[in-house]
Amino acid sequence: SSGINAEWPLRPGSKNEMLRNINAKRIDQLICQLTAHVQKLQQRKTLVRDTTAYKAQLIAEHKQLQIDVAVLKQRLADAEVMNGKKVYPLPNATKPVVISEAKPKPKAQPEVKQPEPKSQQPSNNQNNKGQQQPKKQQPKKKDANNNKNASAAKAPAKGNEPAKVDVSRLDMRVGLIRSAKLHPDADGLYLEEVECGEGQPRQVISGLVRHIPIEEMQMRPCVLLCNLKPAKMRGVMSHAMVMCASTPEKVEILVPPPGSKPGDKVTVEGFVGDPDQQLNPKKKVFEAIQPDFLVSPEGYALYKGVPWKINGEHVTAPSMRGCGIK
Repeated sequence: SSGINAEWPLRPGSKNEMLRNINAKRIDQLICQLTAHVQKLQQRKTLVRDTTAYKAQLIAEHKQLQIDVAVLKQRLADAEVMNGKKVYPLPNATKPVVISEAKPKPKAQPEVKQPEPKSQQPSNNQNNKGQQQPKKQQPKKKDANNNKNASAAKAPAKGNEPAKVDVSRLDMRVGLIRSAKLHPDADGLYLEEVECGEGQPRQVISGLVRHIPIEEMQMRPCVLLCNLKPAKMRGVMSHAMVMCASTPEKVEILVPPPGSKPGDKVTVEGFVGDPDQQLNPKKKVFEAIQPDFLVSPEGYALYKGVPWKINGEHVTAPSMRGCGIK
């Protein structure tokens, strides 16, 4: 039975004794290999017996890295503040980024007028007669003054409301470039006369010499931005800007729809309002709006994904697609 075989002593030369001898030899070989490997590690000094010093070194390097990261974050925040961006600390940050901002100047306090000295009192009879009337009328005068002050205080509050910044503040119209010639003092600029529905054509300077031949600039329809502040370009005043589809390599003048005439307004659905009489260059209104201009894959001029339209028809680019508008 199995029990008798398990207790039966091993006979010399039996199969079980041979297996045991083979296993013992393998164990001895593994021990020899491990001993040799440990000796090699000791010779190379890569075997760490005491990890305390190594752990302390890693902790010190980790702390130094944290300090370096904090310094780099502060430098990045300072650079963004210098570029006009606001930086807010993260809610989970242990040391939020501190942004130095210029303290606002204290508002000048209004001068307090000293009460004027009262005039000498009249005689008793006149004083007794006049005392009752002012007492009834003075509160009414104060109320009237208070109402005036309250209305005056409300009036500037409306003016202080921030104006919306969208395409409705731009005065864009259909223009007709009646003539174009080279700028007298700049080889890369055209000097143009553009009709835009006013009594006289406007003088406009455009940097289109490298992109559009002068023959194609004559009697050419365009879209004109008319409420920029006039500016000198190489000594010559420019009173508007021709809107173009633009990339660094290529520029095309936007095309008004057929049938439009000089002076027709560009509209964008959903953005209603009266354009500024003249854009303030210090407030960078056009610079805030322009990044949302785009030419669609179909060739339509868009603002925030909404098409520009003139008399219900699209403004288009001749051949450029998926580019910005300047």
